[in-house]
Amino acid sequence: MMEDGTDPKAAPARYVFRVTFRLDPKQGVTTEPDRFETVLYRAADPPGEDGWLFFRDNCWRGNVADERHVRQLAEDALGVPVESVSFSELQTSEAYLDDLKEAIAADLGVFNADDVTEVLSKYLGSSIRVE
Repeated sequence: MMEDGTDPKAAPARYVFRVTFRLDPKQGVTTEPDRFETVLYRAADPPGEDGWLFFRDNCWRGNVADERHVRQLAEDALGVPVESVSFSELQTSEAYLDDLKEAIAADLGVFNADDVTEVLSKYLGSSIRVE
């Protein structure tokens, strides 16, 4: 869920991560299994608005750029210790992708790239799924 209570899966675009987390129960109890895998969805901010550069700041060639940092983001969101996190894809509507491309084109300098295709490849690789 997003901070405003909306479901990220209902957003026009969302980042999808595979997360492995573990339970760390209080002393005197154990769990089995103690490790779980799940899919974490994070709504993509509208292009041009605060937070829209999440992909630039956290992805590289379709993978997590800094796993330690993104693992901490996942821990904060889930409230459990996260052992690993990997980027799966950006799920997006055609309209969101068009807006994203337009916002990228308007500010290529922040991406150190010559064109929009280079930016998308550099950060998201082939991990974009248009629904």
